[in-house]
Amino acid sequence: MATMQWWQKAVVYQVYPRSFQDSNGDGIGDLPGITSRLDYIKQLGADVVWLNPIYQSPGVDNGYDISDYEAINPEFGTMADFDQLLAQLHQRGLKLMMDIVVNHTSNQHHWFIESAKSRDNPYADYYIWRDPVDGHAPTNWGSFFSGSTWTYVPARQQYYLHSFAVEQPDLNWENPKLRQAVYDMMNFWVKKGVDGFRLDVINLISKPTDFVDGQPNPGEPYADVGPIIANGHRLSAFLQEMHAQVLADADLITVGETPNATITDAQQSAGLTTNELNMVFEFEHMNLDGNPDPDLGKWHDQPVSLVALKQSLSKWQTGLHGKAWNSLYWNNHDQPRVVSRFGNDDPKYRIVSAEMLATMLHGLQGTPYIYEGEEIGMTNAHFTQLSDYKDLESLNAYHHLVDEEHRLSGTQMLADLAHMSRDNARTPMQWDASLNAGFSTGTPWLPVNRNYPQLNVQQTLAAPNSIFAYYQQLIQLRHTNPILTTGDYQLLDADDGAVYAYLRTAGAQHLLVICNFTAHDQVRDYDQLPSDAQRLIGNYADDQGATLRPYEAKIYQF
Repeated sequence: MATMQWWQKAVVYQVYPRSFQDSNGDGIGDLPGITSRLDYIKQLGADVVWLNPIYQSPGVDNGYDISDYEAINPEFGTMADFDQLLAQLHQRGLKLMMDIVVNHTSNQHHWFIESAKSRDNPYADYYIWRDPVDGHAPTNWGSFFSGSTWTYVPARQQYYLHSFAVEQPDLNWENPKLRQAVYDMMNFWVKKGVDGFRLDVINLISKPTDFVDGQPNPGEPYADVGPIIANGHRLSAFLQEMHAQVLADADLITVGETPNATITDAQQSAGLTTNELNMVFEFEHMNLDGNPDPDLGKWHDQPVSLVALKQSLSKWQTGLHGKAWNSLYWNNHDQPRVVSRFGNDDPKYRIVSAEMLATMLHGLQGTPYIYEGEEIGMTNAHFTQLSDYKDLESLNAYHHLVDEEHRLSGTQMLADLAHMSRDNARTPMQWDASLNAGFSTGTPWLPVNRNYPQLNVQQTLAAPNSIFAYYQQLIQLRHTNPILTTGDYQLLDADDGAVYAYLRTAGAQHLLVICNFTAHDQVRDYDQLPSDAQRLIGNYADDQGATLRPYEAKIYQF
């Protein structure tokens, strides 16, 4: 591997602004709140803070519907608050990664308001418009948020494409003026001093040249738009142009969110020499526990098979090694809490299983991402009624599958939401045992997880062997052991359904990572492990050799 880049050794901490810290009592997290908590992030040892969108937005999709890219959402504060946050981050040696959405905007964005007026104005081709076909929508594509991807506008007598909500029209990347406007906007933030970008659904920007019907699942009216529009024929050209216009002259960290991406796609988009992005978020390991019935999508309440998880992660480790760069994540604002999903959130096992999952992930090759609260082992919310949920995707799915299609009972769907809803990750950060977990003096926009009196930052930091301290150690290992950045990866015992073990190797140096994914003792001997190997880290105080206790994890160096 060529010279290591700073972002290959970095650890990213993701902040969901709405849920991190409220400074003014309105129940919504904000920029001054984040600024007040930077010492905590610094103490953890992270290098980069990724902020979910903070731009002006009507809030249909929690800020992923942007109405002005160069203005701050008043709910979060002002541009002065942003400048203060950036200055305070940099003062602590932390970097800032902005989250931008350039596949679509809000329908309140002035580009769209103008575009929708007529077919011959300066913004007419900033979005994707098509004539009706036989008096109906141009294709049978179904949006990610259910329903058709097409909405009719009488003023133009045309339909516009929206891969997500009706209020999120897709931008037309075939238009060079639109592309230039996007690059100018990105450069506005680069000039402000931001250190990178997370690009939302970036692999959807290159649409097909022919708009033809897809194949719906049996009994469904629409064909899933994802595979139809993902990784289009001009994606590379657009990303290379973006690189030349924005990224090349600034030493930025970039990660693209790429649903439906394959290893081959990622080798290109995140290639070490392709001049596109630094890395991508793949979704394969996040889709393994979806429902066996494709009509029900991700809505399921069953755990993933460890053999399938190992197979998926190993494929990405070996497939990108030496060619492209992996992002490593368990959690984000769109995924349920990892300790509830892949571990065990029973109080008896919560801490050890959270530490085990952290060990497994941070031992891999790539840049690790920690989502707010993961470092203290925050759990799913375990909401019990539909009225607790705010997430558009969850509510739409409930109405579609229970009320309209009668595919699932309300009881089953609530169980599936409790397991998989995005709101599980969005409950407010649990700082202490005071009112609303110290998040807000007002009524939080989303209920605080009921377990906050027992599970919070203050209590965690006071504990002798805390999850937080364990994450600090893992981050320290990544910063000081180049083998974690550059070493080869080799999966051991691929068919072992209880223990995930793998080797990292660089020359004569080796690391063996061993993780017990079960609540039972397991006995495992590894021929690769010499008797004089040193245990670098482990989530139990002592080492019992071949005996692995429930959710035990350890890394040996030899």
